[in-house]
Amino acid sequence: MFSRWPELGVLELLVGVDDHGSLGAASRIAGIAQPNASRAIKRLEAQVGTSLLQRKPTGSTLTPEGTVIAHWSRRVLDDARQLLDVAAGMREKRAAELTVSASMTVAEHLMPAWLGRFRRIDPDVTIHLQVRNSMQVCDDVTAGSCDVGFVESPTVPRALHSVAVARDRLVVVVDPHHRWTRRRRPLSIAELAQTPLVVREPGSGTRTTLDLALQEYERAAPLLELGSGAAIRTSVLGRVGPAVLSTLAVSAQVESGDLKVVEVEGLHLDRALRAVWRPPRQLEGPAGDLVRLVRRVRV
Repeated sequence: MFSRWPELGVLELLVGVDDHGSLGAASRIAGIAQPNASRAIKRLEAQVGTSLLQRKPTGSTLTPEGTVIAHWSRRVLDDARQLLDVAAGMREKRAAELTVSASMTVAEHLMPAWLGRFRRIDPDVTIHLQVRNSMQVCDDVTAGSCDVGFVESPTVPRALHSVAVARDRLVVVVDPHHRWTRRRRPLSIAELAQTPLVVREPGSGTRTTLDLALQEYERAAPLLELGSGAAIRTSVLGRVGPAVLSTLAVSAQVESGDLKVVEVEGLHLDRALRAVWRPPRQLEGPAGDLVRLVRRVRV
């Protein structure tokens, strides 16, 4: 029994002796100094418990036992090469595909333009986009079910690497007929906290950012919890109630006058949008190319 696995390199040497007639020739072809090759064969002989080479002044050739081991070594090396070929094929297939997991705000308002630019640069990559909330994106990245994620939450798990790729700001919005539009002074943070709001579900970056900003205040129960910024925007437009949304999600409606921004004194909801990925720190392949592109066109 082998106490440990033999090294593939020494098996190649043994096969080389069988193919080329001497250890000297086998070591030259393998690019190994002959003394090192000889020591490697001796370690293998110690492992198998028998002599594998007949050592003569004119050179070393295989013993009968060495011929048997060389025969089986060929099969092991062939299987190892097939394993490496399969792994290379898997790398090439993965390199030609890019799976991105993005939080709602990023997916709805930034990712279409980002992926459009990326496709123009590298049209051969097949792109899969998964739309989640920020917590689910981090779960996808941690589980390895995507190559890179984009989140809007203020923190990311310590096991993941991240880099800021854009910025946005959360604002309080109401419909034009809401009583807050007639205020002469800004809303206070306490008043906002005590008002039932239309909010995102727990785990979303927008909800987490808002909850952290209001954590020191007594909070009213949510008016509604909805699964996307678009659904919340529609609810505010329908006069269901006020909400806190990204400027990316409401800029067009604010510009048209369909929504009004309500100032809140002392409330600062600027935030970074981040790319997140598993180790190693240096993100390579199409995922790395996408993050580098996004940082160049940073919003």
